[in-house]
Amino acid sequence: MKTNTLVRNNASPVAARPSRVAASASKRFWSRLSARWHSPLLSGRVFFPPGASPVLHYWLQSFRAMLAVAAFSGCLLPLRGADNTDAEIQALREQIRLLDQRLTQLQQQQQQLKDQQAAAAAKAVADQAAAVATAPKIAITDKGFTLASGDGANSIRIGGLVQLDSRLFFNDGGGVLNNTFVLRRARPIVEGAFDKIYSFQFVSELGGTSTPSILDANLGIALNDALQFKFGKFKTPVGLEWLQSDSWTFFDERSLVTDLMPNRDLGIQVGGRFAGGVVTYAAGVFNGVPDSTNSSNADFDNDKDVFGRLYVQPFKTSQTSLLQGLAFGVGASVGREKGASAVTSGYKTDGQQTFFKYRSTVVGDGQVWRVSPQAEYRHGPFGAIGEYVVSTVNARPAAAKPKTELENKAWQLAAGYVLTGENSSYTGVVPGHPFSWENGTWGAWEVVARYADLKIDGKAFPLLADPAVNADGATSVGLGLNWYLSRTVRTTFDFYQTRFDNLVPVSSTQVLRQDERAFITRFQISF
Repeated sequence: MKTNTLVRNNASPVAARPSRVAASASKRFWSRLSARWHSPLLSGRVFFPPGASPVLHYWLQSFRAMLAVAAFSGCLLPLRGADNTDAEIQALREQIRLLDQRLTQLQQQQQQLKDQQAAAAAKAVADQAAAVATAPKIAITDKGFTLASGDGANSIRIGGLVQLDSRLFFNDGGGVLNNTFVLRRARPIVEGAFDKIYSFQFVSELGGTSTPSILDANLGIALNDALQFKFGKFKTPVGLEWLQSDSWTFFDERSLVTDLMPNRDLGIQVGGRFAGGVVTYAAGVFNGVPDSTNSSNADFDNDKDVFGRLYVQPFKTSQTSLLQGLAFGVGASVGREKGASAVTSGYKTDGQQTFFKYRSTVVGDGQVWRVSPQAEYRHGPFGAIGEYVVSTVNARPAAAKPKTELENKAWQLAAGYVLTGENSSYTGVVPGHPFSWENGTWGAWEVVARYADLKIDGKAFPLLADPAVNADGATSVGLGLNWYLSRTVRTTFDFYQTRFDNLVPVSSTQVLRQDERAFITRFQISF
């Protein structure tokens, strides 16, 4: 039976044994490979990231082919004997190790390539951001037209101020041509900065009733908040209202106090602020100009004037204090002035009519000095300012005549309240809802009032001034309404009544024979 069975299967016990040995050896081969080599190549779990190199796919296919050859050879290894089988297994192990090493290298290269691409993309983004940051910036805002470098170190701003006034006088006796429209101010303004610490300002005047002139032309060097220098032509540091911008005073015209203040002059100034603006100071040396006068860009004598101002806001950093908006200080000047240009050309009313001037033969000769204590208070929509000034001048009726020292004095108190609730500010009211016909918003509205008085030293009459054509004092009351349509556009409606003190029963000057009553409307754009 056994013989027949073997014959039917075409095999013998001797022939069947190698097959069983081969199968057993093959099983041992794969078991030993799986146990000793834990490569993802053997399990087929190799992960290729999206966009992997075609070289990786090539090596995978090659390795799979080698696995197939190894599997086929493993079935034959038992036929060759144990020694040959172990040698070939070792050879296959070495090949697998080399392939695994190569795969690792390719994966590292692929990762390096990805890192390089990511770094290049990040650099491109950074370069683009840097280019944007350093590119010049152009801005058109309510502050004018500004061109600035990307880092903000250099800039130039073009602005302007235009004021058209309508002046209407009541009961002035007739014969005076004073009801008129006047281009009160028309000023191109150019300002700029370089290297963060240098600044310049150039302002010309094309309006008014005089010839075009240069109002401001100066260079600034700001080392820090506490130490800043200024060179050129600019406002002298004395009066509180005088130093305020022409755009944002309570009334369209400054008070009688400004008649006794020097205006713009040529000189050198050092100033700054301490403790975040709690203390502000300024001091300088100037050519020297008389009251209510701008420099003619040259000195009229060899003497110079020294100016100084100290201003304190002691509660500025007290956010909850009712006194936060309280400020006070004093401005002063002293010097010597000589010549016909050393005396003022005249003092004017709120309606810009002259009520006092010296005789044409009068010359200045001697010491001049001024002192002006001043104060300001702001709280929410309420604001008020007050100042007093004494201005002293030594003058002669003529060059060879004895000189006389005069002390002219003035003071004012002005206040305003923003009806629409915005904050009152020395730098102007910013409407919370600018005027818009479409949106039904009307900007900000402010009511203002002022009382001012100026007295001429009685020693001026009759030698230095003619009492028949001049008043020796003026007292003014003003009421007004300001409409801030936007940050740049403002309209004012002001009524003034000025009473004159005359030394003669009937003045020879028509405007001095009765009180001045003037209604002035202003249309303004400032940027």
